[in-house]
Amino acid sequence: MGTVRRPAFLLVALTVSGLAVSPAGTSAGRPDGTGNLPRLMLWAWERPTDLRDLDARAGVAFLSQTLMVRNGAVVTEPRRSPLRVSAHTPLLAVTRVESDELGASRLAESEVESMAAAIARTMSLPRVRGVQIDFDAVESERPFYRALVRAVRHTIGPEVPLSITALASWCADDRWLDGLPIDEAVPMLFRMGPMNEPYAGIARSPVRAAPECRGALGTSLDEPLHVRANGRRVYVFNTAAWTPASVAGAREAVE
Repeated sequence: MGTVRRPAFLLVALTVSGLAVSPAGTSAGRPDGTGNLPRLMLWAWERPTDLRDLDARAGVAFLSQTLMVRNGAVVTEPRRSPLRVSAHTPLLAVTRVESDELGASRLAESEVESMAAAIARTMSLPRVRGVQIDFDAVESERPFYRALVRAVRHTIGPEVPLSITALASWCADDRWLDGLPIDEAVPMLFRMGPMNEPYAGIARSPVRAAPECRGALGTSLDEPLHVRANGRRVYVFNTAAWTPASVAGAREAVE
């Protein structure tokens, strides 16, 4: 069986600290839920990203690694693109989980524990305040995913923010997230094509969503579904590189 390789994770740490952000200066006390994260979070995926001019009103949720389930084994693909942020920018470390046609439902308990440990280790990256899991689990993978989330929570403890992304359907008519030990589920209100309209209510008001999904939402600059923050944290995806103009566009989602 494959395992999560520690050297790959260390490469992530060196890459993300490209602005000479050292772990020695990262401690700001233990977080309480997601309350210490800004209302605006920019997703920084796998491309060179320079957000050194970002002010303290926004944070960055960056792809730190991808855990790939292949033939019943788990392999880590670390972030390879530099991320440059200023000293005041709060960070959320995102782990993307991808599975092949065999799915992740048959993974051994030891593999689930290894994946949870890999996700938890991203908390040691500079100025990371919490972790987020991004996994489009199919129905057969839900028991595995629930086990993974519980294992991550057990490993990071109750005070570290734990966020997950969620298909819009999970927050509307397919509510299987109940009881998960998470601080927020972020409904992904983009890349839905003709399915946008049924979820427009969630975009407008948190009361239209499942309880787990009422504190945050996700949108994209290139495919905006009209959203109203209404006090929610807004995560914004950008298919292109972040620039002052696109950051300004992202701010419109929370103002």
